Amino acid sequence: MQTKIELAKPRDFGEIISDNFTFIKQNLKPLLKYFFIFCGVFLLATAAINVMLQIRVFDAVANVNAANYDTASPLANIFALLPEYLLLIAVYILMSVSTNVTVLCYMALYKQKQNSAPTTEEMWGYFKYYFFRVFGASIVIGLLTGFGLLFCLVPGIYLYPIMALVPSIMIIENTSFSYAFGQSFRLIKENWWLTFGVLVVTYLILYVINLVVAVPSTILGAGSVFLHLMKGTSAVSVPIAIITTILSSCAHIFQILMIVAANLCYFNLTETKEGTSLLGRIDQFGSQQAAQDQAPEEY
Repeated sequence: MQTKIELAKPRDFGEIISDNFTFIKQNLKPLLKYFFIFCGVFLLATAAINVMLQIRVFDAVANVNAANYDTASPLANIFALLPEYLLLIAVYILMSVSTNVTVLCYMALYKQKQNSAPTTEEMWGYFKYYFFRVFGASIVIGLLTGFGLLFCLVPGIYLYPIMALVPSIMIIENTSFSYAFGQSFRLIKENWWLTFGVLVVTYLILYVINLVVAVPSTILGAGSVFLHLMKGTSAVSVPIAIITTILSSCAHIFQILMIVAANLCYFNLTETKEGTSLLGRIDQFGSQQAAQDQAPEEY
């Protein structure tokens, strides 16, 4: 039987990448279970809005022809779809936050329960406690990183690995956003390149996975356009929209890779700089030794 992953320990670059996959492999079933329990509603909402948008786009394209083409119609069509796009963005943000909170709460409870999967009741207690906290923090993080990328790109790149640690600190250490914000700077000092490298490599892995998922969607979309041009109808848009949406929804599940990687970076930094897990073991050993010393003598 394979030994379960110990989260709180120092790791080098290669160990973080390999333990990322090992942890997910060992905990795949409960992770997927809690993903669908706590993120399923947002996933379905995102899929439904996505299908509706694709159908409307297909219909808009089908209704445009040389006879009734109006130069103002493309701009009008864009503004007509703006509410749906804004709604899609809002629901997608909620889905991303719920995925982040679910995985981080699972890892926090996994560590507390000494490498055992938490129950649904334990997960729900953590999820409802941290969801709105992390949601508010995510908005601030997104604005800070966005402004950093907007101004000369470099500040945004510098802030990205730092901000990636904030949700982990908030949940694992049960702290406020302001403390987690400062703590992330303290932890990543002299370890920025390691954290950045892990996140970039994980992002590249996700990018390749998304490309693989996007190939069937691209083929189906191109085939749909070809059939539309041949038959002059958008009847195939509904099944195509549903299939491509299912594929994109499946791709979102792989975001777990990035969340686990960021959390392993957090554990690596805390153990390297503070040795909290080692100190806990020493304290536990001391208390056990004291308990043995206080045991009543037998005569």
